[in-house]
Amino acid sequence: MYSTDCPSAWDHQPTRSAWTRHMMRNVVGQVIWTAAYPGLFYVMVVFTSQAFVFVFLPFILYSLYRSLNQLTYFPWALRMRGILREYPWQILEGVPSGLGKYPGARDDGIWFEFRDPADLDEKIPLVFIKHQRSYWWLKRMDGPRTKPGRRAQIEPLWFAGDPRFLGVIAAPDRGGKAPKRLHVLYQRPVFDSRCAPHTWGADVADIERAQRAGARYLNNAPQPHA
Repeated sequence: MYSTDCPSAWDHQPTRSAWTRHMMRNVVGQVIWTAAYPGLFYVMVVFTSQAFVFVFLPFILYSLYRSLNQLTYFPWALRMRGILREYPWQILEGVPSGLGKYPGARDDGIWFEFRDPADLDEKIPLVFIKHQRSYWWLKRMDGPRTKPGRRAQIEPLWFAGDPRFLGVIAAPDRGGKAPKRLHVLYQRPVFDSRCAPHTWGADVADIERAQRAGARYLNNAPQPHA
């Protein structure tokens, strides 16, 4: 079953399986890093001398940081599910991407460039604002140091969402019929109330759909003229 036959990405069984694997990695990581902090501390106190404190301390602090940081993955996994429930997959060939700052973009970071659904002649960047788990994508974006063949690993690009607001990207599996490496991208005003919303000509239905997908701060967005 091809994903484009489904009314939403979530209706695609391989997508639900991919999301479940994504969530399970979050759970396993949380268990490992949560156990690592007290475990390393116990080993340092019980089995080593004071001379080894400075050897263990960086690892203990890092495991504590990772344990706390891992907690932030769960809300984003739930947001990802909300987007997948609302939008269907689009299978896109040759989506422009880059490693440097996109001209005129609000944020600095690696990016994909999508066409504006309201005006196909206009282009909208989705920047990797959150750098968590972006390293895999970083190594496959268009750039002078991208190793040959790596860009092909994200072709065609799977995209579910609206680039004016938020979306989920994914790379195809080897068979090309299922997504992998799910990642949420969004425009900063969607989740940051301090930023003025920009809707790129979206109508009321588009804004309401984005809100159903999890967009939070679009109530003050400019409304289209009748």
